[in-house]
Amino acid sequence: MVDIFPFPAVRPPAGAAPLVAAVPYDVVTTEEAAACIRKNRSSFLRVSRPDAELPGVLPDDARVYARAREVFGEFRERGLLVQDDAPAMYLYRLTGNGNDFLGLGCAVSVRDYEENAIRRHELTRYDKEEDRTRHIDAVNAHTGPVVLLFEDRNDTHGVLETLWNRITHVDADVRWEDGTVHQVKCVTGEGDLSTLERVFRAVPRLYIADGHHRAKSAVNVCLKRKVEGRLTSEATRFLGVIFAHDRVKIHGYSRIVSDLSGLSPREFMDRLKGSFSVIPCGEVDTGAFHIQPAHFAPKECHVIHMFLEGTWYECGRPRVGGMDRIEALDVSVLQREVLTGILGITDPRGDPRLHYLGGARPIADLEAMVRNGGYAVAFSMQPVGVGTVIEIADAGGIMPPKSTWFEPKLLSGLVVHTLD
Repeated sequence: MVDIFPFPAVRPPAGAAPLVAAVPYDVVTTEEAAACIRKNRSSFLRVSRPDAELPGVLPDDARVYARAREVFGEFRERGLLVQDDAPAMYLYRLTGNGNDFLGLGCAVSVRDYEENAIRRHELTRYDKEEDRTRHIDAVNAHTGPVVLLFEDRNDTHGVLETLWNRITHVDADVRWEDGTVHQVKCVTGEGDLSTLERVFRAVPRLYIADGHHRAKSAVNVCLKRKVEGRLTSEATRFLGVIFAHDRVKIHGYSRIVSDLSGLSPREFMDRLKGSFSVIPCGEVDTGAFHIQPAHFAPKECHVIHMFLEGTWYECGRPRVGGMDRIEALDVSVLQREVLTGILGITDPRGDPRLHYLGGARPIADLEAMVRNGGYAVAFSMQPVGVGTVIEIADAGGIMPPKSTWFEPKLLSGLVVHTLD
């Protein structure tokens, strides 16, 4: 059983939503955030990425977090952000590019996180965790949602659809530059809120899809404020948007390596053939997000696609029974057999030779990074199934870095949860 809670969100009036909405803080560099802010001084990136307005100041400097607090207050004074009068929940719909995602924005419990009713599958990095902890504490708000999944055994998604169709007023309507449409509808009726709370009490657990650092940082702030004697009920909760497990998408994270560790391409290929069967692909759909296997069945083989010296190859390796779920992931096999075994990359989080390209990006982007001379070889991964992620989380396992790229990617600034 999980608890969900309504809350009075701080959010932009309908007319201001397209101005305020911004991409998540962690998908842009400081330079990219600064460029967005120069174009739009009302962008929520001014709150979520205050370092972009402070050139020459270290990102962990106290002035960065003070700036976030200052701009958040400024936005509220200007009427760009206004707090709702009463607690509500928030239906968030993202459509476009062939997708249709519908989730429920609400507050979820720190206690559920601590008691493993909200489950995770990734490790957090201390520096990123500390950054969001300080940001939440300074701004006194959760400025970005944690994307959560639940196993939809009772058509709870149907309840959300029914509510969406019955509520006619759209509180935010944003046409984003990538062609997607982001809409928010407020759920305020006592009967509707009670229904949502009731149906989610039948959900045994939630799973973090995106936002492990935001979730852990929210827990940190809760514990900090408890010690300091200033804990409020809202500080024991954090902002989530919840989706049914069968309504989201997962893309693979590609790996790009800058050099072959002193090997010639032919030597590297010879070493690779000691672990994989390697077959040239022929023509590849470079507009797709991953390459469909043509020579090996993923149920029987680990399948990895490699771009080397202008040619795509399909690499297959038979699956071995008895391996645990994590060791049997394609990314684990690539890391063990190729990145570590051949190229000597033992630290997938920190080796400067290894880079990642996440998510809904066409194969052409990956190919171009190698063709332009910055990288020696690229590996395109098959997406992991949602069921696999849930199984690993239920077993208490931790997936390798950059194993999953979840969609939807929600905009920041449309719904903010304050801690007072």
